[in-house]
Amino acid sequence: MTSKEIRELSPGEIGAKILETRGQLLHLRLRKHSGQVEKTHEVRALRKSIARQETILKEKSKSA
Repeated sequence: MTSKEIRELSPGEIGAKILETRGQLLHLRLRKHSGQVEKTHEVRALRKSIARQETILKEKSKSA
């Protein structure tokens, strides 16, 4: 999800998206430790996505 797409969402939707992405990250980490993940770069991409979403959420809360 790009930052432009995230900015179009409401703060509640962004919060829900953060929880969903954290769940995906948890499952991916568990699969990585058991050796079932071929694309290990996805962990880094999910972490960056969470950081991007939290940053935009914080920007929206400051401006409101």
